[in-house]
Order: sequence, then C-alpha cells, then structure tokens
Amino acid sequence: MSPNSPNSSAVEATKNSETNSAASRIRNLLVVLAAIALAVSIFLGLRTQTPSSSLTEMAKASAPIETALTNGKPTLMEFYANWCGSCQAMAKDLSEIKQKYAEPLNFVMLNVDNDKWLPEITKYRVDGIPHFVYLNNKGSAVAQTIGEAPRSIMEANLEALIAGKELPHAQSVGQVSNFTPATGPRKTSSSDPRAHGSQVQSINPGV
Repeated sequence: MSPNSPNSSAVEATKNSETNSAASRIRNLLVVLAAIALAVSIFLGLRTQTPSSSLTEMAKASAPIETALTNGKPTLMEFYANWCGSCQAMAKDLSEIKQKYAEPLNFVMLNVDNDKWLPEITKYRVDGIPHFVYLNNKGSAVAQTIGEAPRSIMEANLEALIAGKELPHAQSVGQVSNFTPATGPRKTSSSDPRAHGSQVQSINPGV
C-alpha cells in the first residue's frame, strides 16, 4: 500500500483522533483530581475550626469570674455547653462582639457541664442555654436573657449596659437548648433534655 494512499490517511487520522481523545481524558482526570484535593483540603480546614472548639477557645480567653465581679466594669456572663446548638449558632457573632467591646466590658463564659459552676447555675436559675446574665459595674445582675439573639439586639443591650441604662431588649425570645442542672429538679418532659429547638422567653431582672 502506498504511504499516500487514502487508506493510509484514514488510519493516520484515526490514530491522531485517538491520541487527542486520550490526552483530553487525561486532562479531564487531572482537573477532577485537583478539584477533589481542593475540596478535601477545605473540608479538613473547616473541621479544625468547629463551633465546639471555638466555644472552648472563647471560654479560655474570657475573664475569670472573680476578676469580672471586682474590677469595676459591667459584665456579660454566658452559660453555655459545647453540645448546645444554640450556643454554637451564636459563637461567631459573640466572638466578634467580644473583640469590639473588650475594653469597656468583661466577658465571662461558664460551662454548665462543669460542676464547679453549680452555685452560679442555681443562683441564676439556669435551665436553658445559652443563658446570658447582664451584670452592672458593681457585679449585680440587672437582666437575664435566654436563647439565641441577633447580633444587633446583643449589641444594643451591651451599649445600654455600658451606659448604665435599662436594657432595651431584656424581653427577647430565642432558640434555646434545654438543660437540667445536676442538683436541680428533674424535668417531667419525656423529650431529650438536650434537644435543640424550643423557644424560651427571657426572664426579668431581680435575681
């Protein structure tokens, strides 16, 4: 067969087509593998910054309760737990709020799973978290709220606390994770005491 025959040209064209197709498949495979690697790295990066770990870090950075009650600054005290979905939902906003008001305010975080805080849990009647206690510059509670709250409401309350005024949103309603203190009365509800989703209205001052 002559090298320039029609059959030879057809064979060459077929080989070129197959080569191009193979190269295209390899490129596509490399693109897919790169995308998978990127997705895995992002996923692992997010897992290293889980809400529970951020709550733990925030708690470590918060003021000791003994200092907060005696340094002459108002205080926002939060009762929380790492398993609390509502606490996790507010973690990012609260972290930014704490940075914004770090100078004029104390921020205290007490883990309800730590028996050390049972006296405080009993004193402030904590049965749902997140539970926030607003203390004036003399360490006295002026208001308490329970459950998730938008950042704007939290900041408005803190601005009023700093100014020594009545909190504008002391009666807010938010999502809460139920909590039964170890020494408190057992709930009669058959639902999971750590269930997330019930709504609880904030309680009045006068602890």
